Amino acid sequence: MYSTEVSGHVDAPRTAVYRALLNAEAIARWRVPDGMSSRVHTFDAREGGRFRVSLTYDEPTGTGKSASHTDTYSGHFAELVPDERVVEVLAFETADPGLGGTMTMTTTLTDAAGGGTDVRIVHEGIPDSVPAADNETGTRMALANLARYVEGAR
Repeated sequence: MYSTEVSGHVDAPRTAVYRALLNAEAIARWRVPDGMSSRVHTFDAREGGRFRVSLTYDEPTGTGKSASHTDTYSGHFAELVPDERVVEVLAFETADPGLGGTMTMTTTLTDAAGGGTDVRIVHEGIPDSVPAADNETGTRMALANLARYVEGAR
């Protein structure tokens, strides 16, 4: 198991970014890498609240972790600090022991020096069978989508 960290900037206030982290419709739009679509099955945005999300490859050549072309993960919100931090504990829904185990994703929001919000996403406990480059690329794509989503919503 390993950890990754990705940071970026969003030209919007922390309040707007935080709202996008806890809105099922927003999650379905921004927390999806390029070449995939998202479906939010369950989303109870409160501490202890559960969520379940599937990401499906647009092309049939994509190999999923949960099904032939789909990655499904579920978990709960472990900590919510308004406009500052969201901690999610999650796991892939899979029979593959190489992809098993619990992961923690912590998203931290801080005021950027020139305005807007700096966003830091730390993944901990990622299974070794998930290529680190894939995780980092997917997180960077999602962060860029988050910026487009929140900046366009203003």
